[in-house]
Amino acid sequence: MPRKLALPIEEDAAFTPAYRVMIVDDHPVVRLGLSALLKSQPGVEVICEATTGPQAIEEAKRCKPELIILDLTLPEVNGLEVLEEIRQLLPETEVIILTMHFSEEIAREALRLGAIGYVLKSDADTELLAAVDNARLHQPFFTARLALKLAQNFVSPGPGGQGEVTLTPRETEVVQLLAEGQSNKQVASQLKVSTRTIESHRHHIMKKMNFTSFSDLVKFAVRKNLVDL
Repeated sequence: MPRKLALPIEEDAAFTPAYRVMIVDDHPVVRLGLSALLKSQPGVEVICEATTGPQAIEEAKRCKPELIILDLTLPEVNGLEVLEEIRQLLPETEVIILTMHFSEEIAREALRLGAIGYVLKSDADTELLAAVDNARLHQPFFTARLALKLAQNFVSPGPGGQGEVTLTPRETEVVQLLAEGQSNKQVASQLKVSTRTIESHRHHIMKKMNFTSFSDLVKFAVRKNLVDL
């Protein structure tokens, strides 16, 4: 009787490695709570923690996380300095600011230094996981309060509006959906095009409209009544 050959076990093509996250906060209770919240999410792994600014930088270099959730108020070196250093050392690592105090000026500076998200601790239970999901897709996320503040402070173009650049109907659709908080992938699915096409649209829109940050795109969408914050 012929022997049956054992078929090789195929590796699951759908398997993806866990999203590696680092938590930086000087309060043990906060770190514990954040760790529990993140670990409850499939595909997310908390790989290291830090309690001070210098320790955060050293641990980030050692662990090389994909995402750092960073408090601004830290011993020895403040969060903004840590953010700037990490973005220089590990440009592929995303950073979400998680802070107790709302400050538009600090939020703007954090975004300028390369933070991909800005979330208030008071809103962490409702917004942090959404921010992590966005960061995983390399999409910005900022607390609704900040988005509204930025929209309220939007400065309109100069008098007369002469020579104002306009968007095509498809570009307008893309701006509207992105400003609503959808990721490139979600926009692509809704418009029935590839994610690469949406990424191309987004890059072209940013350049065409001279937007320097995602907040500029949101403010434009609000001014044009494309979204209602």
